[in-house]
Amino acid sequence: MSSSDLAPTTKSERTRALIRDVALRSFRERGYDQTTIRLIAQEAGVSVGTTNYHFASKNDLVQELYLDVQRSHRAAAEPLLRGTDDLIERLGTVFRTGLAELEPYHRFAPEFLSAAVSPRSSINPLSGESAESRDIVVGLFREAVAGASDRLPAEFDEDLPSALMLGHLLLALFWVYDTSPERERTRRLLDRGLRLLKLSLPLVRLRVLRKPLRELLDLIAEVQA
Repeated sequence: MSSSDLAPTTKSERTRALIRDVALRSFRERGYDQTTIRLIAQEAGVSVGTTNYHFASKNDLVQELYLDVQRSHRAAAEPLLRGTDDLIERLGTVFRTGLAELEPYHRFAPEFLSAAVSPRSSINPLSGESAESRDIVVGLFREAVAGASDRLPAEFDEDLPSALMLGHLLLALFWVYDTSPERERTRRLLDRGLRLLKLSLPLVRLRVLRKPLRELLDLIAEVQA
C-alpha cells in the first residue's frame, strides 16, 4: 500500500486530500480546460498559494487523476481475473475494465489528449511523471499473463505486459475519437483484436515462430525507452 492510499492524519495531509478530491471532481464535471488552480482553491476553501504548495501545477493534479482511474481499474479487474484462467479472456478483462473506468471522462477526453500529446508534456502517458499509473496497467497485464493456464513461453513474460500496455494506450486513443453509441466501434475493434490474438499467440509456442514476436517485443521496448 502506498502512502497515498492511507487515510490523511495531519492537517496538511487533510488539506492535500481535499484539494485533490476537489480537482478530481472538477475534472469529471468540467474537463481539463475549465478546471483551473484558482477554481480548485476557491472550491476547496483555501488560497491559491496553499494549493500550489501541495500541487505545483494543474498537471500534477492530472497525475492524481491518472492514479485514481488506474487504481479503480485495478480494483475492477482483479476480482474478474480470479474468475477465469483463459489467457485471452484475462487480457480482455484488463482491456475492458480499463475502458470502462475511462468512460466518465469521454466528453472531455480530447481536452486531456490535447494537453498530453506533446512528448514534453508531464501528463503524456509515456512520460516519467506518468510512470506510477502506467505501472499499474503493466502490472494488471502481467497478472493476466501469469495467471493463465495456457501460458506462453517464459521468455516473453518480462516484455509482453509492457507491449500490451502500449496496446491499451492505442485503444484508448481510438476511444477518444469514437462517437459511436456506447463506443461500439471501440468494443468491436477490441473484440476483433482479441480474436486475432487467440489465433496467433498459440503459434509462438512453436520455436520456429518465436523469433518474430521476440523482435517485435524488442522493438516496442526500444520505442518506450
